[in-house]
Amino acid sequence: MWYSAVGSIVTLLLSLLAVPLAAAAQPLGQVSRIGFLSTTPPPAQRWEALLDGLRERGYREGQNLVFERRFSEGKAERFPELAAELVQLRVDCILVTTTPAALAAKHATQTIPIVILTAIDPVDAGLVASLARPGGNLTGLSVLAPELSGKRLELLKEVVPGLTRVAVL
Repeated sequence: MWYSAVGSIVTLLLSLLAVPLAAAAQPLGQVSRIGFLSTTPPPAQRWEALLDGLRERGYREGQNLVFERRFSEGKAERFPELAAELVQLRVDCILVTTTPAALAAKHATQTIPIVILTAIDPVDAGLVASLARPGGNLTGLSVLAPELSGKRLELLKEVVPGLTRVAVL
């Protein structure tokens, strides 16, 4: 499941990084800068999966790709300061791993694209207007979204046609 999510995140990142390429010719040797805002460094296996996906698309860390990593070390109150640092560095996009990090990044910039790996109910958290039309500069994946509950039940009924009761914990 994680590798599937990594593919989605890589696609989102590359889409955001490719926008300037479509708008105007980039000078040779253009370096893309991605801000990475998280509580702690990701597990090595997940980070490598992300880098593998970027490498498959021609991005090489230290050559045409730079990650500006910022970690709150378990202190969510540090996210606003760290997000402001990334904005000041003029990164091309900000990759965030938690809803509090996404909120801090959203408050720090309305122009730099923000990609969230896992938002818990991004609509209720105030990150996006709706899942169908998020608006603003934030995109990514949502773990739990009440808007999708009905659709999930529909899909479950299709997979298990005789289903009459469902319990959710």
